[in-house]
Amino acid sequence: MRVLLDYRAALRERSGVGEYTHQLVAALLRRARSNGRGPTLDLWLFSSSWKDRLALEPEIAGAHAVDRRVPVSVLNFAWHRLGWPPAELLAGGEFDVTHALHPLILPSRHAAPVVSIHDLDFLRHPERTRAEIRRDYPSLVRDHAHRAKRIVTISEATARGIVEMLGVPRDRIVVAQPGAPDWAPLPERPRDGYVLFLSTLEPRKNVGALLDAYELIGARGLRPSVPPLVLAGKATEDARPWLERIERPPLRGLVRHIGYVDPNRRREVYAGARLLVQPSFDEGFGMPVLEAMTLGIPVVAANRGALPEVLGDAGLLVDPERPDEIADAIHRMVTDTALAEAGAARGRERARAFTWDRTAAMVYDAYRHACASA
Repeated sequence: MRVLLDYRAALRERSGVGEYTHQLVAALLRRARSNGRGPTLDLWLFSSSWKDRLALEPEIAGAHAVDRRVPVSVLNFAWHRLGWPPAELLAGGEFDVTHALHPLILPSRHAAPVVSIHDLDFLRHPERTRAEIRRDYPSLVRDHAHRAKRIVTISEATARGIVEMLGVPRDRIVVAQPGAPDWAPLPERPRDGYVLFLSTLEPRKNVGALLDAYELIGARGLRPSVPPLVLAGKATEDARPWLERIERPPLRGLVRHIGYVDPNRRREVYAGARLLVQPSFDEGFGMPVLEAMTLGIPVVAANRGALPEVLGDAGLLVDPERPDEIADAIHRMVTDTALAEAGAARGRERARAFTWDRTAAMVYDAYRHACASA
C-alpha cells in the first residue's frame, strides 16, 4: 500500500500535531519493518516550504521524502479553495491513500483520502484561530469530512464531536490516541521544583486564567508553599499581554516564560517540575498530561475536551473558567504529599496503556479500510 502523508506539521517546531505526526510516522515504519511477511506499507512524506527543507531523521529514515519549494500559504490556498494541484502531480507518482494530518483533504486523482481531525475548537470558537485556519476550516470541514474515506482522530471526545457537529457516521471514524514517550519514571520529584505549563501560548490554552490563579495564590498569602510557575511553549501573537503581565507585579519573579521546548529537551523540562497544570478550554487529547503521567508528575487539568479521558483519576480536574478552583487545586497538589503521590502512581500506571505501536496499528487499519471503500 502506497501512502502519501502530509508531514508539514512536523517540519519545524514539533508541538502538538507536529509531534503526533512525527511519532506516528516512526511507529508506522517500525510496524512495517517488524511485519514477518515483509513491508506492507510504502510511506511517502510530503513537505512544502519556501525555506525549510525536509530532513529524514534516523527514526523516519525508512520513508521517502517529497520536498517541494512551494510556500505553504500558496499551496494551502490552491488545495483548499481550488482543489488543485493533485498530489500525484506534486509527488510525481500514484498513491493508494493520501493522509492529511489536518481536517482538509489532500487533492488527488485516484487515491483514497484520509484526514485527521485533532479537535473542533476552530469550529466552536473560530475567534480563537488565525489565518487560513479561520478562513478555510470552518467553512470547508463538513464537506471534506464527508468526502474522506476515513477520519482519524485522537480521542473519543473528539470522535463524539465529529459525529454531533459534522454528521459523520461513527464507523468512518478511527480513534488513534497518541502513545506515551519512551521515558523511565523519575526516581523522585525535586522538592524545589516549579509548577509547569507546557503548551503553545494561544487563547485556547487559557493562560490568562492560570495567571489569575497565581495572583490569587499571592493575594491569599500562599506563595511560600506554592512554587513559581514556568510557562514553556512558543508564544503566539495573542500571548503578548500575558508576557507583559508577568513582567509586572504581582507576577514578576513568580512566573517566567522559557519559550519553545525542543522535543529532545522536553524530558529535562518535566524533570524539574513538581506539578503540571493544563487549564485549556479545549483539548483534542492533551499530550503534556500523558507525558507528565509517564514520568510520575502529578497533574491539574481542566475538565473540558479530552483531558478527563486522558487523566482519569490520576489527578485533579478543575473548571477552566474558575481561577479560584485552579489556585486551590495547585495549592492542594503541592502541599498534600499523599494526594500527589497517589496521583503520580495512578498516572504512571495509566500511561502504560498508551503506545505508539497501537496508534500505528489503528492508523494502518484506517488506510486499509479507506482503500477498500474507495
